[in-house]
Amino acid sequence: MEVILREDIEKLGHRGQLVKVAPGYARNFLLPKRLAVAATESNKKIIEQERSAWLRKEAKEAADATELAKLMSSIVLTMPAKAGEEKEGEAAHLFGSVTAQDIAHALEAQKYTIDRRKIVLPDPIRTLGEFKVPVKLHKEVTVEVTVNVVREE
Repeated sequence: MEVILREDIEKLGHRGQLVKVAPGYARNFLLPKRLAVAATESNKKIIEQERSAWLRKEAKEAADATELAKLMSSIVLTMPAKAGEEKEGEAAHLFGSVTAQDIAHALEAQKYTIDRRKIVLPDPIRTLGEFKVPVKLHKEVTVEVTVNVVREE
């Protein structure tokens, strides 16, 4: 069955794209959640109008994200944490960890409201030191924030 996507769907396609999917997937998932519409001539015209409006909105969001990235590129977050003693040749391990949630709270304290899901931290930080943490502000704009994990006094 051919459908036109109304949203970007990972591993399937981008907004406004005509894709061929299984009828059950379209009928039970895409159409009820309004993620896609059936590929008819009238729907193609409507989607094209929506797509042009969406592209204008997307360009504005990308410009805003670029401006925010310029401001955030110089941020250095200092995160105090309890840590054990340093062993020879190894960094001290933390009692606990520094997570994306902690980084989001530290950014919020500096007046940057960033959703924790936009902070790309594959594993929590478990040692003392300085780390570069990518923050995905937009699908095309990513900025690296320096996180300095120090021993809590």
